[in-house]
Amino acid sequence: ERTLLRAAKGLQNRLEALEPVLEANLTGHRDEMVEVMIDPLRLESYNVTALDLINAVVNNNQLIAAGEIESDTGAFSVKIPSAFDETQDIYNLPIKQNGDRVITLGDLAQIRLTFEDRAGTARFNGEKTVAIQVSKRKGFNIIDTSALIREVVDQEVATWPAEMQNAIFVGTSNDQSRTVSSMVRQLEGSVLTAIALVMVVVLATLGTRPALLVGFAIPTSFLLCFVLLAMMGISISNIVMFGLILAVGMLVDGAIVVVEYADRRIREGVGPMHAYVAAAKRMFWPIVSSTATTLCAFLPMLFWPGVAGQFMGMLPVTLIFVLSASLVVALIYLPVMGGVTGRFSRSLGHAADMLRPLPWIVRLMLAAGAIFLVFVGAMQGINPDYIPPLGGAISGIKTAIPGFVGAVLAGIIQASLFLIGAVLASITMDAVKISHKPKRLRAGYRRTVFGWLIRFITGNPVMPLVTIGLVIGFVGFIFVSFAANNKGTEFFVKTEPEQAIVFVRQRGNLSLVEKDAAVAEVEKVVLATEGVQSVFAFAGAGGLKQNTGNRGAPIDAIGQIQIELIPWDDRSDIAELNGHVVLENLKAALAEIPAIRTEILAIGKGPGENKPLNLRLKSDNWQALQAAAAIVHKKFETTKGLFDIEDTRPLPGIDEQITVDVEKAGRYGADVRTVGAMVQLVTRGILLDTMRVDSSDEEIDIRVRLPEKDRLLSTLDNLRVRTREGLVPLSNFISRKPVHKQGQISRIDKQRYLDVKAAVSGGLTKEIVADNGETRDIVINPNERIKTLTAWLQTENPLPEDVTWVWAGDNEEQAETGAFLGKAFLGALGLMFIILLAQFNSFYNSVLVLLAVILSTTGVLIGMMVMGQPFSMIMTGTGVVALAGIVVNNNIVLIDTYQEYSTYMPRLEAIARTAQSRLRPVLLTTVTTMAGLTPMMFGLSLDFFGGGYTVNSPTALWWIQLATAIVFGLGIATVLTLVFTPSMLALRVWISAGAYQSVHGLKALSFGRDSRQARDWALNRSSSKVKSSELIWGDDFYNTRTQSQPTEDPGANAEHEETAQPLLADLKKVVEATRAAEPEKTKLKTKAKKGKTPSIRAAE
Repeated sequence: ERTLLRAAKGLQNRLEALEPVLEANLTGHRDEMVEVMIDPLRLESYNVTALDLINAVVNNNQLIAAGEIESDTGAFSVKIPSAFDETQDIYNLPIKQNGDRVITLGDLAQIRLTFEDRAGTARFNGEKTVAIQVSKRKGFNIIDTSALIREVVDQEVATWPAEMQNAIFVGTSNDQSRTVSSMVRQLEGSVLTAIALVMVVVLATLGTRPALLVGFAIPTSFLLCFVLLAMMGISISNIVMFGLILAVGMLVDGAIVVVEYADRRIREGVGPMHAYVAAAKRMFWPIVSSTATTLCAFLPMLFWPGVAGQFMGMLPVTLIFVLSASLVVALIYLPVMGGVTGRFSRSLGHAADMLRPLPWIVRLMLAAGAIFLVFVGAMQGINPDYIPPLGGAISGIKTAIPGFVGAVLAGIIQASLFLIGAVLASITMDAVKISHKPKRLRAGYRRTVFGWLIRFITGNPVMPLVTIGLVIGFVGFIFVSFAANNKGTEFFVKTEPEQAIVFVRQRGNLSLVEKDAAVAEVEKVVLATEGVQSVFAFAGAGGLKQNTGNRGAPIDAIGQIQIELIPWDDRSDIAELNGHVVLENLKAALAEIPAIRTEILAIGKGPGENKPLNLRLKSDNWQALQAAAAIVHKKFETTKGLFDIEDTRPLPGIDEQITVDVEKAGRYGADVRTVGAMVQLVTRGILLDTMRVDSSDEEIDIRVRLPEKDRLLSTLDNLRVRTREGLVPLSNFISRKPVHKQGQISRIDKQRYLDVKAAVSGGLTKEIVADNGETRDIVINPNERIKTLTAWLQTENPLPEDVTWVWAGDNEEQAETGAFLGKAFLGALGLMFIILLAQFNSFYNSVLVLLAVILSTTGVLIGMMVMGQPFSMIMTGTGVVALAGIVVNNNIVLIDTYQEYSTYMPRLEAIARTAQSRLRPVLLTTVTTMAGLTPMMFGLSLDFFGGGYTVNSPTALWWIQLATAIVFGLGIATVLTLVFTPSMLALRVWISAGAYQSVHGLKALSFGRDSRQARDWALNRSSSKVKSSELIWGDDFYNTRTQSQPTEDPGANAEHEETAQPLLADLKKVVEATRAAEPEKTKLKTKAKKGKTPSIRAAE
């Protein structure tokens, strides 16, 4: 044991000296001590008491600084070193003088270097063990720290003698770096999968070169985000990684809008530089406002309180940083890059033309090779060692040229492969395109199928009401269906466990031997369970620190067994080794052990959870409080679905109480301190002092105690203390009696309380009868059980009158989280409304934008029903709040375009034009966000480095509900928004048009048939009968002059102008009346011919 302890402390010292290591704690060991074992009869024979021994040791174990002596020849300090260096110093310590003979402590006692009494036992896989639990400092990489620890351990073990290496096994367990490495690898695969899917969507929609520009926005935004995170001292974690996955589809929205607008302008004949500058100017405020509204959804989440807030705190920070970076990229970086690359895009086009004579299959192979080069370049940029020779060259440059210059050169080389691949991909993919016959150029505006659909919906006063009614009815139907078919609510996502703790529960005054025997019996069953990799067993005190949140061991736990399952990567394709299956099998096996109760706690990687049911009883009446706890405990036992029931009532047990008759003791000149010292001889021993020994770096205790055979309570009756009257037995003035064991007293709000806790079985249902008499099954979950028990407490009132109750634990945290998310949701809507009101200057339009949030909530409910998911208070709630900021962007784009179009065309035509022209960017931004999260919604992660894929890994299970909420919410809301928003805009137009018609009709009747109001009314009615082919609203209003160039003949011009004046006046009235009355059935078409009358054009 001493060899094992010294080896462990040697490793502990080496590990604690490492900079990344915060602490290295020993578990399962006993500290050394010097034991002075005395014989009471020998002490009596020499007339020595225990206090004499204490005084002798304390007075002689000293290091006295006796001051300084200064003389003419110098100055020096004087010390009297008298501290003990070894056990022989204690042995030779004089205690008493008898004539010429000096009685030493060695004459009175046996002195040995031994270990303290065991407070607990520890075993690893059935073998005695000493564990070193290493924790890293904040800010250091856990993977690198783990590798460094393994290296140092191997170096230290190599210095041991061969016999020691053979006798002591050194291994690792519960290595969090392995879990983190697997998590990072899976999240990296998810990020790259999201990027790939987004790029496929953009590439298929916009083409090669615009897609490459959008693709450059992703790594650029990530780079700026990492810079901001580094400036804030935030390390990369799994929450940060998922924030990047969530942001992939959103950060390209602004880039897509800018690139799509610029691409459309380039096709119209505008130069690349001017097109991208115009795109940045035109889309500046829509992009700023849409990004700002998205950020508004995440700003309140920065103030998330409690355990959930600590866990999810980095998600809003990451999203705020990356979306802010994407705003800079979309409005500054992309316009510059687009304008610059547009200048040599013609050269790339010539290069593509040179490849077109090659056979198509050859061009396809060249394009595939270029795409592969882009992939390899991206992998090399992420992992410098992806290509070993290039990685070695990069490392060599950093070594040869240290500092900033070397880092820049290494970065250029690291990114060069990706840039070369991107250029080659642009050329080859352009060359591989199949040439189509040029379409016949058709003048004028042509409406698409979707445009005709919106025109049909908005073309009369009835269809907007019908469409709005259908949408509202659909939303109501979904809410009603979800209320009847939901899977309940949970606090956090239930993931597959990889670690667990088995608590061994027994009651009574058990010795350590009895506790260890019970734990060993359970340990055998655990070791025999398939799927278990390693087992730490602790009886009594001790155990490794685990992330169990606020959930501690049961009050009657006598030991615990900490289990590590086989790594998920090694058992992912074996259904029998699923973490839940392994623990269920273990639970069934442990239930067969007689007289031993066990409780299994699966350790998750998220916020630690308490037992879901925790009823807290409060009262000042202790007897009534205990009675109430017994009533509730019994009710829990008879309630379906509840197990692992416990309460915090004091455990039954016996304590030995020693009462000192102070009056009698005073007669003999004794006191309580003297009695206490004598009692300690029977228990742990009297602490004499401390000393240092060569075998330990720390001071060890010197304790005096009785031999093991005399450590009995009955020995107290025979012990004697020195008094004025000589040695007097303790029994003369003390009495002993057994008493009930006192438990811990807990108070909250100055009241005593007791908790009754229970877990809830999964997969259970119960049948209920609805109001209409139909029966249906509902899932038994914690919230349903709480509702049932609350009804029992309120209706039957079974508790004593002076006992109050409240649900605590997970229910309390869940209520806190729900309240915060509700406030965050309302706060986000308020911030968004302020931004929208400032942009649109319209209360109606601002409210209309926010109505998309209700539509998105409908999508969330559909997603939960389709995927069969419960509502996770943390994950689904976060998804709903985040979705509020994402989904309004579509409405912002639609209404912003509508407001622009309505300034120069009838509003109903502007609605149809808006829906048709903004359909592609709206769908594109929606699909990219959905594509980025769809793999995560299905738990899919591709391994781009090692090949293969994983499904439903423990890491992926965390985020499935959040991804589902956003994917379904955004998809459903987008579809509904594309018809609901035009309908709401048209409804407002028709209501205002009806009011206009009514007011002017009344004016015409009031002022007579020949009045101006009557003539305007007649003209208005006539203009509504003009056929749609007679008026055309062109697409180039802002770029076309309203008047053609005059001819060289001034007379001809004057003649034409004179002829045109009546026509101009009549057409002006038609246009004004049409725009005011709004039925919008007219299109104006006049052709301008050079040298003839000035053209009249009403255009976009």
